[in-house]
Amino acid sequence: MTKPKKIAAIIVAGLFVYLSLYTWNLRTGHLDALSSYTGLDITGWIVRPGHWVSNRVSDFWGRYIYLVGLKQENDSLQEQNARLRLENLMLSDRAEATARLERLLMFAPLDGWSEQGARIIAHRMGPAATLDTLTVDRGSLAGVRDDMPVISLEGVVGRVLRCASSAAHVLLLSDPNSRVSVMGKDNRSQGIVVGQGRGRNLKVEYIKLNAPIEPGEMLVTSGLSGIFPKGLPVARVKTVHRSDISLFLSITAEPLVDVNKLEEVLLLKRMTLAGGHNATSVN
Repeated sequence: MTKPKKIAAIIVAGLFVYLSLYTWNLRTGHLDALSSYTGLDITGWIVRPGHWVSNRVSDFWGRYIYLVGLKQENDSLQEQNARLRLENLMLSDRAEATARLERLLMFAPLDGWSEQGARIIAHRMGPAATLDTLTVDRGSLAGVRDDMPVISLEGVVGRVLRCASSAAHVLLLSDPNSRVSVMGKDNRSQGIVVGQGRGRNLKVEYIKLNAPIEPGEMLVTSGLSGIFPKGLPVARVKTVHRSDISLFLSITAEPLVDVNKLEEVLLLKRMTLAGGHNATSVN
């Protein structure tokens, strides 16, 4: 049998089977019922995965929205926490500043001198920052003048080097150009404290070989220079060496004031009496 004849036979057989099943279904209705059940099963097989995927997508989307909202809330809480911490630090700093100012206000006035507080606003000002200085926020408009003593509650800081209208440079004790007349608080031996640079000990010059002075003794202003009032703490003697080739002792002293920790200072001004004369304390 040739190939076209085989195809024709298959088509005829198929039509015969189809017509037979169609006639049988018209009498019994079994094929309609079968198709309805199998159709439902097939529909279920198709819809069920789609429903599962839909549920998973909806669940994922809900979780994503929840996580986005949770992240936004967390970011907001972190921002509030950072803001509160900053405010707490600022309040703490203000409280410390208030305490320092209260201590300055409790400074016992010196006879013949008035004082005013000033805030430090800069360090090491000058040509190429070679001068060991600091800058305060008070100037000539506030009555500040050159050579005014600058102190803290611990002791002498330095003196006003140069004054502008609203600020002033203060030459520190540690600067090599600084000279302060001092004497021992206990033995009253007199000399001059000279700076040797920031972070280094002070040098005490012109104290005679036979002068009584020992390590640990406090050095105070002698009042002989006419710049500082008498009796202000300056430094504490650290080492004392006697030499056979010098007429004076070789002495180093440690400053009492840690300038790096200073934030406020006191400026001292000599009070004037009626007639324009300066009031002086006993030196």
